[in-house]
Amino acid sequence: MNKKIWIAALLVTVMAVAAGCGSKPTAAPNQTQGAGSETQTGNGATEVDGQVITDPTTAGSEDNTTPSNSANGSSEGTTSSGGASSGEVSTDKPSTSDSKEKKSIEVFYTDPEELELHKATAEITFASEDDKYKEAFASLQQSKDEKLVPLWSKDIELKSVQFKDGALTLDIHMPDTARLGAGGESFAIDALKQTFFQFDEVKSLDLLVDGKSTESLMGHVDLEHPMTRSN
Repeated sequence: MNKKIWIAALLVTVMAVAAGCGSKPTAAPNQTQGAGSETQTGNGATEVDGQVITDPTTAGSEDNTTPSNSANGSSEGTTSSGGASSGEVSTDKPSTSDSKEKKSIEVFYTDPEELELHKATAEITFASEDDKYKEAFASLQQSKDEKLVPLWSKDIELKSVQFKDGALTLDIHMPDTARLGAGGESFAIDALKQTFFQFDEVKSLDLLVDGKSTESLMGHVDLEHPMTRSN
């Protein structure tokens, strides 16, 4: 009797053990040995085992958008250059006539008989001090009044004008046709002095002939170097 009980207990134990083994879960296979892991990237491509496989549809879309970006860049460049062109500043200089000054001065002539020195008025236009002196000398060489005869011929060339520290130097070339007699030479020097000494800044006046200080202008009257208001 006891032997049967032990046999029955042993069978129950064996069945319990067998049932326990049958219910144990089976371990999942290692996925790394299967078809491989897949990872979805942000640009529509799939990464399998470290290799990126691009979706043809997505790749085509990206290729199509690239020229569009280039075209936009070209358009922006054109617009930018166009803006620079519209911002160009004109370099045209204003007319110099606006900066010139007009002045009424006294000019001295003689009469047809060379008997006296006569004063007249002339208007000069100049842009600098040197131009002012050149215009004043030119006024001595011309007259619109037949009764006022210039003592300085138009044949006389004013070669240069220099002004420094109140000293004005005129260098002229005088041909023989411009020479006068003793009376005319004296009037010519007086006319020159009175015309230029009306400018307050001129303290002395030196007259050179072809760059040289001569004893006489026309051979009759002594020529001071320089001439001043007192001599």
